[in-house]
Amino acid sequence: MSQAIRSSAQVTLVALFSYLFGFQFTSLFHGATAGTGALWSLIAGVLVLQATRRSTWSSARVRVLSSFIGAVVSAAYLSVRPFSALGMAVSIFVTVLICQLAHLHDHTRPAVLTVGVIMVLASLNTTLPPVLGAMLRFGESCVGTAMALLVILIWPEPEVLAQP
Repeated sequence: MSQAIRSSAQVTLVALFSYLFGFQFTSLFHGATAGTGALWSLIAGVLVLQATRRSTWSSARVRVLSSFIGAVVSAAYLSVRPFSALGMAVSIFVTVLICQLAHLHDHTRPAVLTVGVIMVLASLNTTLPPVLGAMLRFGESCVGTAMALLVILIWPEPEVLAQP
């Protein structure tokens, strides 16, 4: 029961603080998408949080690098062409190819999700410059990741009981 309470509290704290700090972060640069930024931070934080510090750190590395790859590919495409479903598909193909060629197999899905979020949000917020949109989504992902790391660092890990 105490492990269930511990996990519930950690996820709740990460979700809450990721949302709040994500909202504030995005508000500094583009208030119109602050709610979206808060949600993206919350998603990143909850996905990064794992049961142990070691697993959370590993997940954080994957999240930050994959978000960076997805943001760069999206920004590059959207700087040249407006959003289209075909353009998103091409960007996803390029993102997967980069991850596979770089042997970053664990990074593929989060990088593709980042591309999808950036591309779709660009179509919904046509006044937001593409590079700024990609930078914000990357920054929000980092905010959520930081909240997960903070919670896992300040919360003591449960003691492992010796086996008889």
